[in-house]
Amino acid sequence: MSQQEILNLKQAVSSKIIGQQGLIERLLIAILADGHLLVEGAPGLAKTRAIKVLGEGIEGDFHRVQFTPDLLPADLTGTEIYRPQDGSFKFQRGPLFHNLILADEINRAPAKVQSALLEAMAERQITVGTETYPLPKIFLVMATQNPLEQEGTYPLPEAQLDRFLMHVRVDYPSGTDEKSILALTRDEARSSFDSSAPPAVISQQSLLDARDAVLEIHLDESLEDYIIEIVLATRSASRYGEELGSWIQHGASPRATMALDRCARAYAWLDNRDFVVPEDIQLIAPDVLRHRIILSFEAEAEGRTADSCIDEILARVAVP
Repeated sequence: MSQQEILNLKQAVSSKIIGQQGLIERLLIAILADGHLLVEGAPGLAKTRAIKVLGEGIEGDFHRVQFTPDLLPADLTGTEIYRPQDGSFKFQRGPLFHNLILADEINRAPAKVQSALLEAMAERQITVGTETYPLPKIFLVMATQNPLEQEGTYPLPEAQLDRFLMHVRVDYPSGTDEKSILALTRDEARSSFDSSAPPAVISQQSLLDARDAVLEIHLDESLEDYIIEIVLATRSASRYGEELGSWIQHGASPRATMALDRCARAYAWLDNRDFVVPEDIQLIAPDVLRHRIILSFEAEAEGRTADSCIDEILARVAVP
């Protein structure tokens, strides 16, 4: 039942978010694979709307945090409030205790704030003083970056980028999609005061059951070796050509192997299959790897990008 519920959710979100099918799929994959997303795209591409609409169909709560240079770690984690009536302290929970979190323009906040968020993402808990507080089982952070504005920003270090399951890039919709967006916004404006019934909401237990089902998706041993070989190729790219080896300075960590495994299974599950095929791995690999490899000076001088290097690796590693 959980599979049909999530497929219905995907269809419902797609009806309200036009031209960003890839982002919607990656959001669902992140929930199923129990990971977090880093989304990069220009303003106005429905990034905030996508996770907000998704949150409406899931049992839990959504919270948006606008990252700014004056944000403090306690603004995310929460803080202890002194109660003068009895001389005690009470912990006031911060935004990180919600289920779905939009960390808008994460690179505008200083390193201490970024670290507080990324630590919560990795450890699934928050420590304030001597107390440790667990975060919800359904916990998804979607952090956004604006590629157009770099002044006054604090780029995420590579070690912290590795905490994200996927790095997704969103682009402008096509002309046809943009025309559909116009029609959709007009329809929504007309029905802004319509008290229609709320959409069906997926329970958290159904999501947890779906995660278990994703782990049961069959991944042949030859495809496991294929995933490992792709990740190893980012670390020893010279085995597939001296030129490719000169482009990549540092390859992906073991987290990439685990992420590629989980994401490929989730992709197959969303496609209503009980087994993974090589195309699942190839389609999801750029989003899993692009933030985990560091290019050399030679690659940047030649105008190479992480995506072009990943394409070369996928073209050269033998498909089982």
